Amino acid sequence: VLLWLEGMTFYDAINHALTTMATGGFSTKNASIAFYDVPVIQYTIMLFMFIAGINYTVTYFALTGRFKKVWASDEFKAYIVFVFLIIAIVAFGIGSFHGYTVEESLRYAGFQVLSMITTTGYVVVDYTQWSYFLTLLFFLLLFMGACAGSTSGGIKIIRHLVFLKNTILEFKRLMHPSALIRTKIDKRLVPAKVMTHILVFLMIYLFTFMIGSLFMAYIFNDWDEPLLTAVGAVATSLGNVGPAIAELGPADNFSAVPIVGKWFLSFLMLLGRLELFTILILFTPYFWRAN
Repeated sequence: VLLWLEGMTFYDAINHALTTMATGGFSTKNASIAFYDVPVIQYTIMLFMFIAGINYTVTYFALTGRFKKVWASDEFKAYIVFVFLIIAIVAFGIGSFHGYTVEESLRYAGFQVLSMITTTGYVVVDYTQWSYFLTLLFFLLLFMGACAGSTSGGIKIIRHLVFLKNTILEFKRLMHPSALIRTKIDKRLVPAKVMTHILVFLMIYLFTFMIGSLFMAYIFNDWDEPLLTAVGAVATSLGNVGPAIAELGPADNFSAVPIVGKWFLSFLMLLGRLELFTILILFTPYFWRAN
């Protein structure tokens, strides 16, 4: 309804609302949201991308007025801090060196950062044209993901948070080897089994990224930027984001990717969407012996 009132056709408004809340990113326009050069439309989609990236349990607590439980979520607090920190960095970068106004800098930065973190994949501007620093930053966001329990893809903030907390505490453990120092999330201990699962997930994710990048670099051997295009294609497919970098950036699409590359990237999208283990376990002898 908001998008319709702000200028979209009713058909376009329905489609964009559905794909925003699903963090799917498909648009009825080839230029994506850049087609609608209307700030209020972009702000509306930004708001709902942000909401779609929140754990739906936390959203439920907010809708039922249990705000203490909302703020008790370490992942939600990390999500807010990370989103606004990256938006500030990007806005400063494009405002200082690309002649945007303060409002444009914040809007473009906010939209593209939210689009990448929530893996929605909408585009309002080609971020690869800003600078090499910001291009690399957006590439790293392909690995981020929003909150667990949301519709976003990617690794998810909770895994990054647990890994970061455990890494910091490992230094304390080295300094005090006799102390019992356990990692906590939401004031609760993270079980050793969960910690192992997260560490294994991160290792498999990075290993899959490396092997996939090698394979796609071979596929893109005769392209202008084979290495950057390969790592971008694999990262965005695993994370279910959409736009990548180099020759598969936000102003391009995957139509020129060879057929074998399309099949492989499709497999990576499925693998990433089902969070690795569900698919990879099918390739282990343990699965077949158990059945």
